Amino acid sequence: MNLSTISALSPLDGRYAAKLASLRPLMSELGYMQRRVQVEVAWFIALSDAGFAEFKPLTPGARTYLLNLVTKFSEADGRAIKDIEKVTNHDVKAVEYWIKSKFEARPELEHASEFVHFACTSEDINNTSHALQLKGARNQVILPGLDALITKLREMAHAFADVPMLSRTHGQTASPTTVGKEVANVLVRVAAAREKIANIPLMAKMNGAVGNYNAHLSAWPDFDWEAFSRKVIETPEHGPDTGINPWGLGLTFQPYSIQIEPHDYMAELFDAIARTNTILIDWSRDVWGYVSLGYFKQRLKDGEIGSSTMPHKVNPIDFENAEGNLGLANAVLRHLSEKLPISRMQRDLTDSTVLRNMGVAVGYAALAYQSLLTGLNKLELNEEALAADLDSSWEVLAEPIQTVMRRFGVSGAYEQLKEVTRGKTVTAEALHGLINSLAIPDAEKQRLLAMTPGSYTGIAADLARRA
Repeated sequence: MNLSTISALSPLDGRYAAKLASLRPLMSELGYMQRRVQVEVAWFIALSDAGFAEFKPLTPGARTYLLNLVTKFSEADGRAIKDIEKVTNHDVKAVEYWIKSKFEARPELEHASEFVHFACTSEDINNTSHALQLKGARNQVILPGLDALITKLREMAHAFADVPMLSRTHGQTASPTTVGKEVANVLVRVAAAREKIANIPLMAKMNGAVGNYNAHLSAWPDFDWEAFSRKVIETPEHGPDTGINPWGLGLTFQPYSIQIEPHDYMAELFDAIARTNTILIDWSRDVWGYVSLGYFKQRLKDGEIGSSTMPHKVNPIDFENAEGNLGLANAVLRHLSEKLPISRMQRDLTDSTVLRNMGVAVGYAALAYQSLLTGLNKLELNEEALAADLDSSWEVLAEPIQTVMRRFGVSGAYEQLKEVTRGKTVTAEALHGLINSLAIPDAEKQRLLAMTPGSYTGIAADLARRA
């Protein structure tokens, strides 16, 4: 069966395929294969530079050829590996055999072919490949997606810094704020969460079947294999002057492991992404509510239909899509973070099938970031609705009035304002009458009389501009 966008089982490869084009080369099985080839090649080249008499340093031509196996890796190469796997029934061994097949008619490489996958267990290749996949997804998809949202939120926070808005604690009228300040609250949270994601070290180990370099030392017992492994893992992928480093992986060395890297860093990364997504779920729901209240209008798109039966509707679908996909992402991310750090004794395979779903988790998150950004870009502020809401909510000034009364020792200030305002329709005239009757300095009376719901916003505007 030839899969298409309407026959794909997952909507990530179906309905939303075009939106995830940048993620697919990184997190697909093909991307995983390419990273495995990269790790095998990196280890092979590094071994040639280790000073072993049995494996002389490779020539520049051989290094370039090997590097091209990685950089020019194609779907046809991936299919060739899958064909080998049909015979081996082992995916990592299939990669090893494919690399060796590429050495044919190249005597220098053929002579050294037994150093491909030398002393490695499959998980030395797999865990390092997973870390490279996550590095690519984080740097090329997740962080850019969040950065685009952060840029948009900052733009909104500054643009709407001075626009007053009624707060809605418990869904009820509450002390006014500004639109920009409420956006700034989200901006600061997302920016902090983004830094958590960016700063998590991506770990890798290349230390053999149970993490002790047993096989390595059987071949060269006097060689410092731990230092060698650290160097391969931590040397940057890109040198300052030479471009791509043929054997540096640019990850963080994991000195202690069983057969598998413990996956604690993965759990930390997935939890950090999930926490960020939870902030964005909160924001998606709030914006949905603000649209419902009329605080925002949505820019119309020619030909778009909001309801099959109600022609007037302009639905907040982008925020609903974002909320739904963020929830899906978090469901998978949380399973990953809870399951992956657990392995029976030195190794079981329950992590293997689960890890194949990293792209699903990241895919739903990336899709949600796009939907949320699209929705934010459609919003138009409805200042008339905001002003009307404030003008019908004079009861919010009960707070400053009773606070000033308490400053000047007026007995029962809170209780007096509660009696006048709680659960009642309050007018400006009624509040002004109360203010004029208070035993407080005249200057304070005048200051309270000049106050409106729209002017009672504290330092909201300044906070919004600072974000």
